Amino acid sequence: MNISSLKTNSISKFHWKCRHTWKKSSKNTLWCLLGCSIGDFGTILYFQINQFEISTFIIMLLAIINGLITSTLLETIILSFQMSLKKAFNTALTMSFLSMIAMEVAMNAVDWIIIGEAKLVWWVVPLMLLAGFLTPLPYNYWRLKKYNIDCH
Repeated sequence: MNISSLKTNSISKFHWKCRHTWKKSSKNTLWCLLGCSIGDFGTILYFQINQFEISTFIIMLLAIINGLITSTLLETIILSFQMSLKKAFNTALTMSFLSMIAMEVAMNAVDWIIIGEAKLVWWVVPLMLLAGFLTPLPYNYWRLKKYNIDCH
């Protein structure tokens, strides 16, 4: 068997119809969403309550950074029950950073598009969470299905 047929064979085996993979990637995405939203919403709420004169872009950038930090911390804690703390931290940093960035950008984009600023309004939060969940989900499924790489 040559390399060309191996590539064709592995490509033809990939599909988007595996319920088990969708369930597991959805669970992983929800854990990531929890971690990201803690830092993201916390940052936006802090600036909303304290009414600093800072641009929306800076507040959302800080919210994204803090969301990435809290997600990494939460995932490190979860993984530390399965492996050493050092390995858990390294895994959390490398496993789905692209997914987390996409999640954060989607959540903040919804807030900015609907509200026009970095502000938490009760009826926008579910829309932000939905966008944050759906945006990275196909990537998380693909990564899990193709490479058997997941978050937890």
